[in-house]
Amino acid sequence: QVQLVESGGGLAQPGGSLRLSCAASGFIFSTYGMSWARQAPGKGLEWISSIGADGSSRYYTDSVKGRFTISRDNAKNTVYLQMNSLKPEDTALYTCARGRGALAGRNTNDHDYWGQGTQVTVSS
Repeated sequence: QVQLVESGGGLAQPGGSLRLSCAASGFIFSTYGMSWARQAPGKGLEWISSIGADGSSRYYTDSVKGRFTISRDNAKNTVYLQMNSLKPEDTALYTCARGRGALAGRNTNDHDYWGQGTQVTVSS
């Protein structure tokens, strides 16, 4: 069965960095686009970044452009989110999701499997 397991969350200071990982299993990872989304306390799910199946296409929401970088290692069945220059407003539960095809979109309906998430807290 499809499994997505996130790791790498934790507490970071403003201006700091974290690297999230999402280990995938149960499907041919290299043929699916992948995304990261987040949900802050009291707010809805927010898509933040997607990467195509071969890694050549990457998309970001405006609030993280220039600070976050999505990448993937198809040999390791893992997608990453490098987060730099973290801000308190980045505090959220971060979740990875599988797209329905080689390109992952920006909407919930564009994805069919979701992980449980990893908590990121940015605070001094």
